[in-house]
Amino acid sequence: MCARRFLMVILVLTLLVVAGAFAIFQFGDRVLIDKAKPKGHFVAAAAGGGPDYTLAANWVARPGSTDDPASWLPDGVTQGKVGKAAIFYIHPTTYLYTDRWNAPLQPGGDSEFRTRLFTQSQASAFNGAGEIWAPRYRQAAFGAFLLSSVDAKKALDLAYGDVLAAFDQFVKESGDRPIILAGHSQGSLHLERLLRERIAGKPIAKRVVAAYVVGWPISRTADLPALGLPACSAAGQSGCILSWLTFGEPANPDLVLNSYQGSSGLTGAKRKREDLLCVNPLTGTPDSAAPPQANPGTLVPSQDLRSATLEPGLVGARCDKGLLIVSGDIPPLGPFVLPGNNYHVYDYALFWGAIREDAQRRLAAWHR
Repeated sequence: MCARRFLMVILVLTLLVVAGAFAIFQFGDRVLIDKAKPKGHFVAAAAGGGPDYTLAANWVARPGSTDDPASWLPDGVTQGKVGKAAIFYIHPTTYLYTDRWNAPLQPGGDSEFRTRLFTQSQASAFNGAGEIWAPRYRQAAFGAFLLSSVDAKKALDLAYGDVLAAFDQFVKESGDRPIILAGHSQGSLHLERLLRERIAGKPIAKRVVAAYVVGWPISRTADLPALGLPACSAAGQSGCILSWLTFGEPANPDLVLNSYQGSSGLTGAKRKREDLLCVNPLTGTPDSAAPPQANPGTLVPSQDLRSATLEPGLVGARCDKGLLIVSGDIPPLGPFVLPGNNYHVYDYALFWGAIREDAQRRLAAWHR
């Protein structure tokens, strides 16, 4: 079926990235690590010069762009009245090579295809709430997530430096509008740091409608207090953080969480597996459950990936011990789901319609 092909392609494109998505906490197979390690040592110049974010070419999406993947909509979905928010979206890792520690700003080829595909399938969920800025950045290669080395840290720092520069330009261009922040995987790692360094305790925090830190773990006690915004506790709340890690049943998150347990959080406290933040995108509330009938739409793409339909009522979800556990009529993904029934690749696609409604609802709450 077309959904199977879509999910297969996404997985093939991102398998090693996803397998290493949480490997900053040092877990994983040594063979994978050895094969994924970028060649040589980190050299900043290898990634090329830093981006000038006053130039449209250094954005995957931004207001006024032509051929903007973030403006995409599924078949049959029409754009109603667009909100007044400014959305800053950070895409996940799309550079799957080992020739350098950081991707060039515009790597082209397969990486460009992946970048646009993720922006289309994820950032588009927010285009009913306002205009979207999605920067290109010299992302850390996937191997950087499998190592805890000086080289890996420098690669992640360089990537974050680009994201920070893009955000500063975004703030200049967005005026005094309300802000929505969103990311996935590596993008959420950088978003978490951005919240801590640019949002927490600063006047701009009052402009934040919501931050969608998806596909990256947040500890309620060891991380959240450093981010400057509370977890979303109600569907009609603004100025809060949503985060979830999607798994099927039976869920086995050991690969993700064994090394997460006991690691140092952003506050300096130790993280605990039972302390993960899970805000259910179907309800907009933490530690809650919703049946498939409550899901306004899962993305089911065409075989060529150029279009998709939004299918309601397929997938339900509940928060269980910090994980978001899906249920219902989930496409038969077979071997394309990660070990432990990890649906990391599909964190947005499974709940695209719900995320869209959630963002618009929180924007309305912010205006009130």
